[in-house]
Amino acid sequence: MTGWFWYAFVAAILYGAHQIFTKLASDHISDGLGGFVVEASAAITILLYLLYLRFSGRWSQTASMPGINYSILTGLCVGVGTIVFFLLFQKGGPLSAVPAILAVGAAMMAVAGIFFFKEPASPFRLLGVVMSIAGLLLLRR
Repeated sequence: MTGWFWYAFVAAILYGAHQIFTKLASDHISDGLGGFVVEASAAITILLYLLYLRFSGRWSQTASMPGINYSILTGLCVGVGTIVFFLLFQKGGPLSAVPAILAVGAAMMAVAGIFFFKEPASPFRLLGVVMSIAGLLLLRR
């Protein structure tokens, strides 16, 4: 098993739980305020991680302007995406649609990986892209 597998597994569990909790919250908090609470609690979690690194002597954090700029773009995507998920659930969108929605995002990442990052384009990867898009289209019914 590769060194990154367990990180992928934990990230998948946490992002799955993220959508379940967003669905639960969406009936009890508005989209903007809910999104703010989500992102603020995420920022506090990351701040605590940085404090842990600093005071445990494990600090090895670095930055460059491209890294900062891409991180800002990432934050904008996460913030707007969180608001959109709140709106999706408040408009009656089912939690069961989220895997297909995220699969389209995964397909987008696979295409970017192939075309921009020169990752191999295996037949299974391409089939996964097509099936991800088909899955979202099938959930429209």
